[in-house]
Amino acid sequence: MSQQKYQAVMFDLLTALLDSWSLWNEVAGSGEAGITWRTRYLKLTYQAGAYRSYEGIIKEAAQEVGVPAGRADELIHRWGELAPWPEARRVVRTLLEKVPVAVATNASIALGNAAVAILGVSLHTVVTAEEAGYYKPHPNPYLMALQRLQRTPASVLFVAGSAADVPGASAVGMPVFWHNRRRLNPVDAAVQPRYVSESLWPVLDLV
Repeated sequence: MSQQKYQAVMFDLLTALLDSWSLWNEVAGSGEAGITWRTRYLKLTYQAGAYRSYEGIIKEAAQEVGVPAGRADELIHRWGELAPWPEARRVVRTLLEKVPVAVATNASIALGNAAVAILGVSLHTVVTAEEAGYYKPHPNPYLMALQRLQRTPASVLFVAGSAADVPGASAVGMPVFWHNRRRLNPVDAAVQPRYVSESLWPVLDLV
């Protein structure tokens, strides 16, 4: 893997740093139901463009795929049970000793901050879709985080978790490291990440 050094690192939150899939599956009642629900939720956020209630989208997706009533409220209530990927905390802490670290997430302010708190670290900035006014992959969340970091796009490594973040971050000029732990399919085969790994550890070699 190339040893290019970047001046800052920006992460997707709910897939790159946290294993949000496991809790969704548990609340849904099965892996199949959880994946179906989450896939629909992801499509709704990607298609939403301008921000509308994140919690509302979670509930809308559940209703559309037949997840029992009340499960969406249970997921939101249990949001603090989301777990980081095993190496996530150590990787972020090590990065913070070298460069600024940011998060750009499609979560609401409340759920975004709650999810960041799970990591137990103080990041330089956290940008939510609610603050930016748009859902990723719209440019606004990425650009707002870049503005707060006071860095150029080319100097900031974006660590994607969700497939749509690959073309989204690439479109604003950021090099992308795709932490593809779930072995997701790309949403745009014409846009390739600069790096791909099923682990976060290689990020440390790039800063």
